[in-house]
Amino acid sequence: MSFTVSEMTNQDYEGVLALWKTSEAIILKKNDSKECIAKLLARNPGMSFVARDGVEYIGAVLCSHDGRTGYLSHLVVRKDHRREGVGRQLVGRCLYTLTGMGIHTCILLIMKETPQALNFWRKVDPAGRVNLVMMGPRESL
Repeated sequence: MSFTVSEMTNQDYEGVLALWKTSEAIILKKNDSKECIAKLLARNPGMSFVARDGVEYIGAVLCSHDGRTGYLSHLVVRKDHRREGVGRQLVGRCLYTLTGMGIHTCILLIMKETPQALNFWRKVDPAGRVNLVMMGPRESL
């Protein structure tokens, strides 16, 4: 399967939002509004990514940092494109970008009810670059 990965921009919001809505692992909250995501992208340029199969969005991930620690959240791959390397490619881009900034610690934000997410991370990060996982409840605000 052929796909492309590119930096997420404000123009990607509607397509990524539609993709997030298909995921059982993402609960959308107030801070997932178009305005809030635009702020995140502006404060962390070149750090969040989307994957496309032609014009269709098949994956996305948000990445940010506070100067010392990186944060990855809202990683999603469309069900019919899982196990094709899309998630691995998205995460790889984030970790590469963080490492290039001198940030070597990364926190994952994962819903505790999604053990498949933890299994994915264990496979994608065998070197242990990601050393803390924060899991929150499924309820939205």
